[in-house]
Amino acid sequence: MIKWFKNIGPGALIAAAFIGPGTVTLCTLSGVKFGYTLLWAMTLSIIATVVLQEMAVRIGIITQKGLATVIKEQIKSSFLKKATIILILSAIFIGNAAYEAGNISGASLGMSAVFGESLFSVYPVFIGIIAFILLFIGNYKVLERSLVALVVIMSFSFFVTAIITKPDLGLMFKGMFFPSFPEHSLLTIIGLIGTTVVPYNLFLHASLVKEKWKNKEDLVYARKDTLISIILGGLVSMSIIVAAAAINGVEVLNVMDLGKSLEPLYGSFATTFLGVGLFAAGITSAITAPLAAAYVVNSCFGWEANLKDYKFRIVWGFILFLGVLFSSMKFNPIEIIKFAQIANGILLPVIALLLLWVVNKSVVLGNYKNSLPQNIISGVIILITIILGFKSILKVFELL
Repeated sequence: MIKWFKNIGPGALIAAAFIGPGTVTLCTLSGVKFGYTLLWAMTLSIIATVVLQEMAVRIGIITQKGLATVIKEQIKSSFLKKATIILILSAIFIGNAAYEAGNISGASLGMSAVFGESLFSVYPVFIGIIAFILLFIGNYKVLERSLVALVVIMSFSFFVTAIITKPDLGLMFKGMFFPSFPEHSLLTIIGLIGTTVVPYNLFLHASLVKEKWKNKEDLVYARKDTLISIILGGLVSMSIIVAAAAINGVEVLNVMDLGKSLEPLYGSFATTFLGVGLFAAGITSAITAPLAAAYVVNSCFGWEANLKDYKFRIVWGFILFLGVLFSSMKFNPIEIIKFAQIANGILLPVIALLLLWVVNKSVVLGNYKNSLPQNIISGVIILITIILGFKSILKVFELL
């Protein structure tokens, strides 16, 4: 157990990455509108995320290369290689730049719940400085430990909030393991799965594990780290749904509305716990999004740069700067976000298929390639990603 705790890290960073302000808001709305009935969508999300991230982890540790690098090497067609790189860069780099403002704004909203709204305009800059310092240090261990600490704080905050609402355990477990489709719930179900199964996390995870582990024998620790961290992240999302399910007959649009709605029953500390949780969710995503983009650009252009390389720093610095700027100006780059959503909608199934193709190649993984049971499970999950990608693209076009 002690040895495992020493090896924890990359998986927790992936959990930190997929639990951002968007996830928190969506889980809040799911709980308010549908109670416990959509918890099964999170159960499915956890399984899908564990399977896909484990494949990315295997590639990172066995090859000691980034996922984009491995995919590039295995695609022999020059046209397909360039098309794949353009798609990856469009979805990850442009997408993360567009969403970064939301991460910083979410963290700022959390701070305002704890410290008041009078300094709201200062919070984005403060959060940007913290993220900048942690990324600029360029020490993987410092970055990892900081994010793990924030994940622990976030988990504790949302778990406590869920517990104080005294949930109905019977209904909760029924919601987790028995699928149901209430009226008008389809988009929420797709959203809950889509906000957990995130394409950029596959690239981030493959790069992070090779920073931490260098030997094939370490794969057992990486798998445990992935399994436990992602289950923990899924339980955090479920906790938000459970807390929100305690609200009846009140309009709730975000997690801070949830805190105010809980105050009459559970006191002002409900808002404080939710605020701390939202701050941790926002700032961890505000750090991991630029980091993922830098790793992806690094792999796509074959820089082989490390965390302290100026090219690596320019990429994450640019995305962080845009996030702080847009958040401070309260500017919502709608057209960029729409483009990013379309690109991500295409990227998720494409990368999932490429991932499955790569992990079946002996030349890449040798004895660590996929077994038949792994391929069957992965195939089902990839089918889900194709449906998700298609639905997310349709949703964007409906808004045009």
